[in-house]
Amino acid sequence: MIAIDAELLDLSRTGLLTAVAVFLRIGAMMALLPAFGEQMIPVRVRLATALAFTAIVTPAVAPQLGQIEQIRLIYFGTEALTGLFWGILLRLLVMTLSIAGSIAAQSTSLSQILGGASVEPLPAMGHLMVMAGLTLAVILGLHVHLAAMMIETYTITPFAQRLDADLVSTIGLSHVRRAFALAFSLAGPFVIASVLYNVALGVINRAMPQLMVSFVGAPALTAGGLFLLFLTLPYILTVWSGALNAFLVQPASAPR
Repeated sequence: MIAIDAELLDLSRTGLLTAVAVFLRIGAMMALLPAFGEQMIPVRVRLATALAFTAIVTPAVAPQLGQIEQIRLIYFGTEALTGLFWGILLRLLVMTLSIAGSIAAQSTSLSQILGGASVEPLPAMGHLMVMAGLTLAVILGLHVHLAAMMIETYTITPFAQRLDADLVSTIGLSHVRRAFALAFSLAGPFVIASVLYNVALGVINRAMPQLMVSFVGAPALTAGGLFLLFLTLPYILTVWSGALNAFLVQPASAPR
């Protein structure tokens, strides 16, 4: 009986150490995850979510981790940095929507409307895009894709190993470039509409200098921006959701 208790104690100790080692990476990643790591979510909920992801990921990656005798101090550095790296890449995709919303709001003179509606100072159009994108991602099973990605990160960056400089430079810089390019592409219709509006305004001003065209055109620009948002938001979310799913499926592939 004592031998069985000792064996169970060793198994529970090994399982607990493995779960703690996994939590070091998952906990760091959780601080930057889309939807689940937002600042508006209470800290206790985020902690419970991190523990839930740890419980899901640990059995899948336990064979790769091997038998962990103790949690070394170096694990806190390597695993935390690895989790932050992958979390930052995911956060860049959320920032894509906020950047696109800021560009669109500036183009349509809507940047000052409801600017404090979110935790971060963000125009209402950007806040709407971010919240709609996160809601769509959660509806489409974001938690399942995140768990699969967390498991995949242990194949790309093994446990207790430092981040490869080539991986950070290649994948990281490629995703930064892709994030800004995608943000400008999503806001493209609003930029084009703003250019056409200003060109038309200049032509009318040259034709009728006595008319205060800015006062006449400002309401039209605001209404046109809101109507354009109504038309383009489904397509914007579709493109963004495709980019998010592509990254979650193949996190190590550099975007084109």
